[in-house]
Amino acid sequence: MAESAHDAPSVLTPRLTIVCPLCQQALDRAPKTWTCPNRHSFDVAREGYINLLPVQQKASKDPGDSAESLAARRAFLNAGHYQPLRSAVLAMLKPLRAETLLDIGCGEGWYTSAFPDIASDIIGLDIAKPAVRMAAKAYAPIACPEITWIVGSGAALPVEEASLDVITCLFTQLHVDEMHRALRVGGHVLVVTPAPDHLWSLRAGLFDDVQPHAPDKFIASFGERFDRVDRVDVRAELALTGDQLRALLAMTPYVWKAKPERRAALERRAALATNAAFSLLLFRKRLGDG
Repeated sequence: MAESAHDAPSVLTPRLTIVCPLCQQALDRAPKTWTCPNRHSFDVAREGYINLLPVQQKASKDPGDSAESLAARRAFLNAGHYQPLRSAVLAMLKPLRAETLLDIGCGEGWYTSAFPDIASDIIGLDIAKPAVRMAAKAYAPIACPEITWIVGSGAALPVEEASLDVITCLFTQLHVDEMHRALRVGGHVLVVTPAPDHLWSLRAGLFDDVQPHAPDKFIASFGERFDRVDRVDVRAELALTGDQLRALLAMTPYVWKAKPERRAALERRAALATNAAFSLLLFRKRLGDG
């Protein structure tokens, strides 16, 4: 029988202090229960993750991606279709020599699981409990001790002020003020977003009027407190079988805006060729801007 998370050790000598979501005091990370000085306690789940999402931070009963979407995402990503993107992310982050990294919107963990190659103390955080459970089960603490899996909100990161070297945001909502608070001076934010023609032929099958994505719209939100220091565009040709196409449709947000008959028509196709296109935008918290 596999060793459970309750039997596994916590992250070895963690440098990154995780704080209580109720009082913002430092949590003592014991193997089975995390507690703060005000006696708030949080049990470590059997799979090895911790739930630090209080009810007042939820906009719905079960926020985040559905189990169906997460299962489709895992199948699609594990097949390697977006490997060029993951490789580009690692290549952009490796020169930063980060020790502490937080991945906001980690989902089922495929991207986060590669980050031990470029950082030594990592948090994978998502507001969807099924996503974090899936990630922790696949990349358990005993196998990936560098990663701590947390159910939490990107709008209220459970970390101390100025404690992070890098924050990654891959296809997720940006909370710039909160990221600014959590980053040390000179720390970096990596935003990954669809490039203008991302999945164009797939979207053309769903909508009569296909609008280009606008990755540059995110730049203004970082204002004068960050400098944009790098940008890389990544493309990958996708030749999808019917099963792969259905997995991609199930994991994308496009289908919820499309007419059901348009989605059904695509799902009946035996194959589809399309382009995946991404923009990687790297920002640095300005020196002297604490």
